[in-house]
Amino acid sequence: MDLKTASALRRLRLVSAPEAVSFLVLLVCSVLKRTTDFDAVPVMGAIHGVLFVLYMLFWLDAWNRTKWSFGTAALYFVLSVLPTGGFFAERKLRRESENAVIAARAREEGIVNA
Repeated sequence: MDLKTASALRRLRLVSAPEAVSFLVLLVCSVLKRTTDFDAVPVMGAIHGVLFVLYMLFWLDAWNRTKWSFGTAALYFVLSVLPTGGFFAERKLRRESENAVIAARAREEGIVNA
């Protein structure tokens, strides 16, 4: 795995958890808006919107660089629109990047010809 691909996966991984947190907080703010006088939806909506757009941009970049199958790319997309999906995406991306680093080191050392 080259440096740009690893960076693309890292960016996607780093934005996935904050995006999931912002989604959950936005849901809580929506409930509070309807049940109390507390209205933080405009602020949280903007924050979540920015994080979601960043996730989508980083997702497209990672898909382009890693040459994921359509199914893998669709999985990461679906995880982005589920309230807690970003946490699962972060975990899967961490494993994927760790495995890629291990494979790259093995190729460098001549252990495998992959």
